[in-house]
Amino acid sequence: MDEKSSYSRVLVGLLMLLLFGVIVLQYVCPGSECQLLHLGSFSELRGGSDGRDGDPYVAEDGALARFVPRFNFTPQDLDRVVDFNIKGDDVIVFLHIQKTGGTTFGRHLVRNIQLERPCECHVGQKKCTCLRPGKKETWLFSRFSTGWSCGLHADWTELTNCVPSKMNNRDASQTRKNPRNYYYITILRDPVSRYLSEWRHVQRGATWKASLHVCDGRAPTLAELPSCYTGDDWSGCSLTEFMACPYNLANNRQTRMLADLSLVGCYNGSVMSEQQRGAVLLESAKRNLRRMAFFGLTEYQRKTQYLFERTFRLAFIAPFTQLNGTRAASVDVVSETQQRIRELNAWDVELYEYARDLFLQRFQYARQKERRQARQRRQQERRRLRAKVPHWTGGKGTKPTKTPPQTRQSLATRLAESIQDETGKILEEDAGAESEDPWWEDDDDNETIEDYLVNVEQWGRATTFSTFPSSSSSSSLPLRERKQEVCTEELKQTAEGYDEKKRHRRDRRDKNATQVEDNGRTSPQSAWMCWMLQQPRAGACFSPTLLFPAALTV
Repeated sequence: MDEKSSYSRVLVGLLMLLLFGVIVLQYVCPGSECQLLHLGSFSELRGGSDGRDGDPYVAEDGALARFVPRFNFTPQDLDRVVDFNIKGDDVIVFLHIQKTGGTTFGRHLVRNIQLERPCECHVGQKKCTCLRPGKKETWLFSRFSTGWSCGLHADWTELTNCVPSKMNNRDASQTRKNPRNYYYITILRDPVSRYLSEWRHVQRGATWKASLHVCDGRAPTLAELPSCYTGDDWSGCSLTEFMACPYNLANNRQTRMLADLSLVGCYNGSVMSEQQRGAVLLESAKRNLRRMAFFGLTEYQRKTQYLFERTFRLAFIAPFTQLNGTRAASVDVVSETQQRIRELNAWDVELYEYARDLFLQRFQYARQKERRQARQRRQQERRRLRAKVPHWTGGKGTKPTKTPPQTRQSLATRLAESIQDETGKILEEDAGAESEDPWWEDDDDNETIEDYLVNVEQWGRATTFSTFPSSSSSSSLPLRERKQEVCTEELKQTAEGYDEKKRHRRDRRDKNATQVEDNGRTSPQSAWMCWMLQQPRAGACFSPTLLFPAALTV
């Protein structure tokens, strides 16, 4: 009994300790704010951010780490920076597609942009007044500024034919010298999530009956666009019923609303086959999307904000937030149903893949361009600061304007001049020049070892004919040739090892010693340059270190 009771007390103590730890953890890290609970935080604590220095746009979703471009776009397609003049006649037109997060983005446009003259929004009113600075004209055509002036959720076909006339009627009293520039923008969403969100919205009683669907100057007939329900709304419909209606406008809604419907006979399905109709609409939607001033994706809120700010040179006050807790995310759909939704929205699936590829490529292009411009600004600033600093003779940097001393001559010139002097004078002069030469290190980058070898070989050929007369005895001529060959070989070995031992030249310079052998032979332990002097029988060896203290060091 005592053992069981003690065992029970230990278990109770451990449970209480565990409960206490959970309470403390919840107090210190409420919700999901404790970064230590995430595996990615450990790499951040170690300083690793996947090479991106903690880029908030990369940390948002990690899309760029997995992104592999599939489509080729021109620089004009990727560099979307427009000359939007809010004080002039330019207008931003927001094409709002159902259930893409357009309501949230529309509120950002009227409430969250830093403007010289902010939009006037009043409590209890859905629309805000967005006027240009110093004018009574609006610069924004959207649900929250002008209302549904072209119909509820007007598509591309309706807006392009309706917006110019509506804007002219609104500002009829204003005299205008130049035509307006209309910059169309929109938001897209993953087709499956958008489809499920629309189904839930319709299930709650939404109908969008006020949509006009005007195309080529007229609305579609009932035969061209039948209804999927008989009552006032379709509330309470199941997902199976929602997918079963062949006239459901939720199918491929994004492709249809971005395409030019005039190309396929509007809503008249008898003009061409369904397959041909889909191909034409999809190509038109891609083309219009590519030519739009801007489009964003619901799944990438921070990147959407960044591209909008860079495109229009406007800044938002508060950053966008990524909300994943939507009604569509709460719907538990089996894989077979999801596959059926993709089949019903095949055009939208292909359009979204195209849009996502273009969107991420635009983001990468903009970020690279931004970094390149920042690097150029830093370089210009360094040049400006360097220009203010007086010239100095040490190290690298701006070359002094005064004439350098004689020791800054080229390597071949020094060698040719030194050969003409006596051996003793050469050693004395070069030993003194070694300690007085402040220009040599600055000249290392200007002299190359290839030029040096070419010059020495040319000099060697000239010296061979001038130094060794052809009238000498046959027994001494091979010896001179061997000496010349040995000296040339050692010179080349010294030159080849120059690059490898350059970084040690200062430390090892003091270790070199001058060695002169009267018999005309070179020492195998040192890399000496040996050249026959003008005396036929006298050979002299001298160190290249003394002649060239900073260029050749063994």
